[in-house]
Amino acid sequence: MPTRRARQAAGVTAGLLLTLGAASPAQACAKHRADHSVHVVHPGQSIQRAVDGARPGETILVLPGTYRESVRITTSELTLRGSGRKSVITRGPDGASGSAAACAKAGHGICVTGTEGHRLTDVRIESLTVSGFSKNGISASQTDGMSVRHVLAEKNGQQGISQEKSIRGRFQENESRGNGQSGIFLANIADGKGGAIDTEGAVISDNTLTGNRIGVVVRRLRNLTVEQNSITGNCGGVFIVGDDGRPRAGDLSVRRNTVDRNNKYCAPSDRLPYIQGTGIVLTGVEQTRVTRNEIKDNVGASPLSGGIVLFRSYVGGLSAGNTISANTVQGNGPADLADRDGGPGNTFTGNTCRVSEPAGRC
Repeated sequence: MPTRRARQAAGVTAGLLLTLGAASPAQACAKHRADHSVHVVHPGQSIQRAVDGARPGETILVLPGTYRESVRITTSELTLRGSGRKSVITRGPDGASGSAAACAKAGHGICVTGTEGHRLTDVRIESLTVSGFSKNGISASQTDGMSVRHVLAEKNGQQGISQEKSIRGRFQENESRGNGQSGIFLANIADGKGGAIDTEGAVISDNTLTGNRIGVVVRRLRNLTVEQNSITGNCGGVFIVGDDGRPRAGDLSVRRNTVDRNNKYCAPSDRLPYIQGTGIVLTGVEQTRVTRNEIKDNVGASPLSGGIVLFRSYVGGLSAGNTISANTVQGNGPADLADRDGGPGNTFTGNTCRVSEPAGRC
């Protein structure tokens, strides 16, 4: 049995070893976990392989380079972070296999995929470029608390950034440009109908949206804020869309955005006339507040053209109880404010504008 002096010597030795950098088993285990909390991906390596090997709470760090692949995330609390815009995810060769095959086959760049009853939580996508996919740059479904920040989404065939069936999302300080449909698209269901979802406070803020068909589309949702975005050079700026479904879309805030010169021409679809010169449109929604926006020089001759437009939904649902107040709406044509809906309880107060339909709204 060791003597008291031997035990003291052993204790001193252990203390010196710790001081000099040797670790106890517990510390070594913690260090091992820390070393593996960030998975670094170099050009020529697979992002998907790193994602597949990551656990909740870990980060995939993508170094500058071009990565020709789709990426599918099915793990909660995962962060996919690039090194800025030079970390580029773009379309890879056809016939992808493995975890990302379904995402690639659908034509998307990054897929974040939960399931009904099991939403993915707190996934973060940050500081990278996603470009050149036939459908969506980022496509998310069944998520809770997902965050997309400092992403450039460009030249994708449909949506730059898309999310459905999700709550508490944050889409902030991104640039989405030159996409075939929306810069940012949030919906209850991307391809289908149904009552509006309460997003529990989702936010679209401080983004730059240019050269898309529409800058921001919010479809069949409630309890969401669109604020402080710069939206210019699209066919249309912001579309807040509902219908006759229950619960109704609405209880949204659209505030402090700059929406100007959205004068591209986009051909009609099976649901909408052609789009050109459209600032902010409300169609088939209720109790939405459009306040303190600057909406200028959106000019066209479409039924959707004008600064702020209330437009009857394609299924005939009226907009009701919406508040249009304290906006600067100037130089839009054919009108700065246009109520082409006729729904009950919509109010126009304190706006700076010159021309309205019908007269008297300014």
